[in-house]
Amino acid sequence: MRQDFFFIRGRVWLASFLILFSCGFAFVAAAKDGGRIHWKPIDRGQVRLDDKQPLKTAVYQPDKSQKKPNLVLILLGHRWLALDIKAKTVYQVSPSDLQQQGADFESGDLFIRDRLIPTKDWTERDVGPAERIKLTLNDYGRELEIMLPHPADLRAFY
Repeated sequence: MRQDFFFIRGRVWLASFLILFSCGFAFVAAAKDGGRIHWKPIDRGQVRLDDKQPLKTAVYQPDKSQKKPNLVLILLGHRWLALDIKAKTVYQVSPSDLQQQGADFESGDLFIRDRLIPTKDWTERDVGPAERIKLTLNDYGRELEIMLPHPADLRAFY
């Protein structure tokens, strides 16, 4: 009977230790992230300004593991913009805020109220394989159109 008590007590201690150990790893991983966003390029994303393709464009969204599908980072010529589609806001991004990692970028919080760009006439529309977002940038006075492809639905293959 006494041996069973020590056996159970040892297992409880071991289980508690493993739970605390795994929580420690989760905390370290969260602290290492530090609220940083890892931006991945969207190959089929498109940007148009007044129905014309600018000479240099790129579209980025956060890594899927970060679960922030409403955020978009775009390069428009030499200008970087960060969009929060849900809040319908656009922010100016300084190139020094972005750290390039191969084809990807990493940044801190780009959505700072001081960098807000006034916009108007936001429309979102599902156009088959993509979502089209149109808005007017008040500082340019021009219409910006972004096409974000929907993620592939691979449920049929499971």
